[in-house]
Amino acid sequence: MSEFQLQAAKQVWTIGFDFEDQARSEGFGFIAGVDEVGRGCLAGPVVAAACILDREKPLPEGLNDSKKLTADQRERINSELIGTAKAFGIGAVEADEIDRINILEATKKAMFLAIQNLSPAADFLLIDALQLKLVRLPQKALIKGDSISVSIAAASIIAKVYRDDLMRKYEEQYPEYGFAGHKGYGCASHFEAIRQHGPCSLHRKTFRGVVPSKPPEASLLS
Repeated sequence: MSEFQLQAAKQVWTIGFDFEDQARSEGFGFIAGVDEVGRGCLAGPVVAAACILDREKPLPEGLNDSKKLTADQRERINSELIGTAKAFGIGAVEADEIDRINILEATKKAMFLAIQNLSPAADFLLIDALQLKLVRLPQKALIKGDSISVSIAAASIIAKVYRDDLMRKYEEQYPEYGFAGHKGYGCASHFEAIRQHGPCSLHRKTFRGVVPSKPPEASLLS
């Protein structure tokens, strides 16, 4: 087992550059963190981001898993990341394709698209929880990666801010569903809106609670 594998096998619960530094010690130079958001939503796309941080520039203060931050903190950190990262890319897969290929495959495709959109390209990937066979690059799946890798945390914030902004824009097109508030996740008000108005084109028809014949089931935040 390599030194990198030994390090990855440990449970490291503090966020940092541990995994990035180990990859660099093995000769990799452009290490991208990859994460997704919206996997558990009832509506809207699943969005992934890939981010290559610049070690010569300071990290944004408070950089962490996007779920541990307030909306204002995410917005501030996202703005800094956009200006200081060596590269970032975003990929999205819409609801109709999610229904066609399933949410796991859609998540992998969104990650693949985000990685493709990196310039310069990555030569090593740190991915939150998943392995991507579509991508022929050395990679490491990290459980709770957004809590232990700064690169994955950065990707989680970029993806979250991008998707939240998108769902706020959808509010203008579909005001009856309240997308600006719940961002497409399952909650009482969202289920009630679906009951009253039926699903719209943004809804994932294969998800429980969207098609009336299937009982509502609250989705998990991603």
